[in-house]
Amino acid sequence: MRTLLLALVLANLSFFVWSRYFAPSEATADPAVVARKDEPEKLKIVPPGELPPVMQKPVAAAVPPAGCLEWGSFTLADYRRAEKALEPLDLGDRLAQRRTSETAGWWVFIPPQPNRQAALKKAAELKALGVDDYFVVTDEGDFRWALSLGIFRSEEAAQARLAALRVQGVHSALVGSRETLVPRVWLQVKGIDAALESRLKEIARQVDGSEIRTCP
Repeated sequence: MRTLLLALVLANLSFFVWSRYFAPSEATADPAVVARKDEPEKLKIVPPGELPPVMQKPVAAAVPPAGCLEWGSFTLADYRRAEKALEPLDLGDRLAQRRTSETAGWWVFIPPQPNRQAALKKAAELKALGVDDYFVVTDEGDFRWALSLGIFRSEEAAQARLAALRVQGVHSALVGSRETLVPRVWLQVKGIDAALESRLKEIARQVDGSEIRTCP
């Protein structure tokens, strides 16, 4: 009898130790899986794409890259003024240049003067009116000693320049066609966001004949 009692005590003690330290915990298991551990035929493997929304791993939204806009185009003589207009934006290394050559089909000019002295006199008159954007044509040909007041890609831009000159008191200037290849500068601004784009367009509106467009 004592032997049987001792065997029962040892059996209970062994079961307690096994259940306490070695048996798998069901507290953290899925109740449905625990309930069906003896019914494997009722278990189902669900592909990740069919998981309920709460069980699927959230996907981080992609951040759109910052844009790039360019402002131009400007001649080699006037692009520095455009750069100065951008100084309040404090662009730093986000400002770059893209140089190209463009075919200009229109220009604003004062017809050829009789000689060099007459051309220089006309230039002095322009300076007195506050006009600094000009050059005297010295090349041999029909337009020698003419004064160029700007070369443009479109007639509309040339007419806008002529209208501005009229306001300044220049009455002898004309618009004419002249096919020529001229170097141009585009000012590129990188890291564009909505606020910076708005400020850039506001500055560009103050320069007749210029445009804002996406960087190529």
